Amino acid sequence: MRKSLIMLALLVMETSFAGAQSNDNMNNVAQKAAEEQLTLTQEWDKVFPKSNQVDHKKVTFHNHFGITLAADMYLPRGAKGKLPALAVAGPFGAVKEQSSGLYAQAMAERGFLTIAFDPSFTGESGGQPRDMFSLDINTEDFMAAVDYLGNLENVDPERIGVIGICGWGGICLNAAAADPRIKAAVAVTMYDMPRVGANGYFDKGTADDRYEMKRQITALRTREYKTGSVATAGGCLEPEMARAQNMPDFVQQYSAYYKTKRGYHKNSVNSNAGWKTQAQLGWTNNEILTHPEDLRNAVLIVHGEKAHSRYMGEDTFKKLTGSNKELLIVPDATHTDLYDGGDHGYIPFDKIEDFLKTHLK
Repeated sequence: MRKSLIMLALLVMETSFAGAQSNDNMNNVAQKAAEEQLTLTQEWDKVFPKSNQVDHKKVTFHNHFGITLAADMYLPRGAKGKLPALAVAGPFGAVKEQSSGLYAQAMAERGFLTIAFDPSFTGESGGQPRDMFSLDINTEDFMAAVDYLGNLENVDPERIGVIGICGWGGICLNAAAADPRIKAAVAVTMYDMPRVGANGYFDKGTADDRYEMKRQITALRTREYKTGSVATAGGCLEPEMARAQNMPDFVQQYSAYYKTKRGYHKNSVNSNAGWKTQAQLGWTNNEILTHPEDLRNAVLIVHGEKAHSRYMGEDTFKKLTGSNKELLIVPDATHTDLYDGGDHGYIPFDKIEDFLKTHLK
């Protein structure tokens, strides 16, 4: 009798699970159909040349907040069978037509199916208001990219990795710690955005500085709620202005990328008006890698020897455990040299390829 009851209970559970799966399938179809219709540029508008070794197309997918994301997919020309796949994003305040697209195309030349996506609220992706960020939502953007890639017929769902550049380096590690489906993560010239947002560059800010910033931004929120206007923090300075104001070298390096033909794009937050000022408050009580011990899969952190952000990558690396974690310092490279290779081809694509093929097999 007891055995019969157990078998009956198992049958009910199995039937319920099958019904749940059926409902999930219907819900997924309905959600896909309900995705926001985005306006996607079809002509090649990247800041880097198009490769004749890959096929390219625009795709969309949605995150679990209901935001539709736009991406460029790069597929090795003539590829057959199930491929390893990569989701690429960054730098922070950039779009897929800039550095992330360059990385995605280069890795597709090396045998990976890749997507470079615009994060929520930016570029060609959906989400309102525009030019906002959220650690939670942006971490989910990476995880949603894994959802999408893992359901493609020509992708091996057991061989999915991520590449994050600049602020998206830290965010990709945050996603990898939360999502065991991400088998390898590469953080390039990474920022720890909550750290620098709360403590300032090189941790020179104080608790009083942070409190004053909170006071000013919350007062701004009150005014903006009443008036409906929303201020932006400002994008990168024109190179001439950055020099005239004797800005630090790394600020001038940003201007040299985002505000010149080298890296300017009309959709880029940093190339134009910048983030909404209100958004800055989001970093002040947050952190990435709350549980670094959960990041069990492979990690490669790449930094330039002369990058102002190097300390963030090195300190993050110290938190990680396991023999599958690596730190690579590129001699002479600055932070932005790893956006596009700079003048000397600084991006270590061979090393990144070797690392990913080792751990996505």
